[in-house]
Amino acid sequence: MTANRRIAVDANVLVAAIDAKDKRYRVVEALFSTIAAEKVEVVYFDCVVNETISIVARRLEEQQRLHLFDGLLDDLFSRVEPTSITWISGDTERLFRTLITLVRQSNGLLNFHDALIALVCREQDIRFLLSFDQDFDQLGWLTRIDTPTALQQALAAE
Repeated sequence: MTANRRIAVDANVLVAAIDAKDKRYRVVEALFSTIAAEKVEVVYFDCVVNETISIVARRLEEQQRLHLFDGLLDDLFSRVEPTSITWISGDTERLFRTLITLVRQSNGLLNFHDALIALVCREQDIRFLLSFDQDFDQLGWLTRIDTPTALQQALAAE
């Protein structure tokens, strides 16, 4: 699989993929169907999995649905096998100055983890990011994908 047929996934998409109550659940289902049909390799970074677990736990607590936590964790790890996670948190020390520069350049709109995701995508020649976070749109090296149509158009433009 070529590098440009790879897509990284942001936490907001992964949360929606496992929580049927999420307002974007159906869109994310359609996105992953398109990804499968187009034979695009999906990349899950460890910091995204970590953030997803934290978001889901907080959301379920706030919505008084904590009894669903174990089931959603099972759903997460049926989608993202722990052995398929790309471990990038160890790159934080090496990239720290560049991360801070990118966060500063965005006036904080890109948070620390988002900057890490973006920089590692650039290093690994991953040009697509599945995300609903428009703050990634300011980056010239990364195309944010948030609909099946956007994915098909981006792949066709290659």
